[in-house]
Amino acid sequence: MTCNRFASRLFTAATALAAVLATPTGVAAQERPADLTELPPVPTDYTPDKTSWGDYNFSHTYQIEYLNNARILFQRPKVFGNRVWVNDEEFARRVAAAERSDSNFAPASENGVGTPGTEGLADWIKNSSFGHRTSMLVSPADGQLPPLTPQAEALYKAGRSGWVPLQEYDWVDDFDSWDRCISRGYPASMYPFRYNNGIRIFQSPGYVVINLEMLGTRVIPIGDQPHWPGEVEAWMGNSRGHWEGKTLVIETTNIKSGDSVTHDIYARAAAPLNMATQHVPPFNTIPTSAKAKTVERLTMTGPNTLVHELTYSDPEVFTQPWTTRIEWIRDDDYNFFEYACHEGNVQVRNYITASRAHREQIAGGAAAPTIEGDDRSRFANQFDYDPAANDRPAPPGPPPAAAAQPARSGAR
Repeated sequence: MTCNRFASRLFTAATALAAVLATPTGVAAQERPADLTELPPVPTDYTPDKTSWGDYNFSHTYQIEYLNNARILFQRPKVFGNRVWVNDEEFARRVAAAERSDSNFAPASENGVGTPGTEGLADWIKNSSFGHRTSMLVSPADGQLPPLTPQAEALYKAGRSGWVPLQEYDWVDDFDSWDRCISRGYPASMYPFRYNNGIRIFQSPGYVVINLEMLGTRVIPIGDQPHWPGEVEAWMGNSRGHWEGKTLVIETTNIKSGDSVTHDIYARAAAPLNMATQHVPPFNTIPTSAKAKTVERLTMTGPNTLVHELTYSDPEVFTQPWTTRIEWIRDDDYNFFEYACHEGNVQVRNYITASRAHREQIAGGAAAPTIEGDDRSRFANQFDYDPAANDRPAPPGPPPAAAAQPARSGAR
């Protein structure tokens, strides 16, 4: 898939992966507790097969497209409060929305992609414990990201990317790493996007490889090996794995640090969360410090289900760590296609050329910089809503009718 327009990438998602062929989860969903604010431990009663060298076999293809299609958001809709789980009425709304989406599906034909829709979404929601969840984020308890530190907040607000309203462009340092087809960022790359949500795991003695459909491959040594020296960094960090029972634990440090304020292209970093994941902070300008670290826990809870937990800590950026728990759906029929983003990515040059022309128009009095005329301003507002929450604002109504004018005195 070629990145032809930055803005359109968010809104073409509904059709980019309209037909996802998924196998049933094949395992009973974890029981929803009576206390809807309780998050039980990840079940470990399922025992995966082992590889010939004795590690548990996680080598399958997975997809997290259903999380995106179901509109189970990264941060929790505030109407849910501290609840980890939806109630029966909210669940019924989510299922009904998924059934409407499935009913819109049509297979591709000689005329191209079929009608936008999904396939198997409602069945997954009904049979998956994640289908009952209120958000990907499980800690803090309110399902909201913790506040940024004052220093990080200032960098976030001053950052530059292809998504910031009223920003002009002069060089590649005005764009984020995703704009430039380099990286979605880490751990941003581990969350569902608007499209290309496939994940493959490969294993060999002493290694696990996590291959992402879009911009990312992680080669993870298993065992007691030291991390890289602190001055060596990578977009996806430096990961080391070990087994704790049936759970693969991965610790990642040495994540590319920096911010989006600097004009030093080598000092820029990707944001730890990318706004192409539903309901995360906008603009892709959250900084990353050298202290950033993740701990992931991967547990197969059934033959076709893997639970992925991730705790992110960066004390110079977030005021406390935060944790997500999501589900990967095994789908060995899911096809990966080359994500040819950088090839043909002419838009960086086009944005710079258009920006310079726009500034010439402003200088000549032919245009004015207004937020109303900047289509990037929409990114500052939430535009993904969970149907279970039923909290989407009503569209603006028509202007009020003009009041009737009294007849003039003496009118005939």
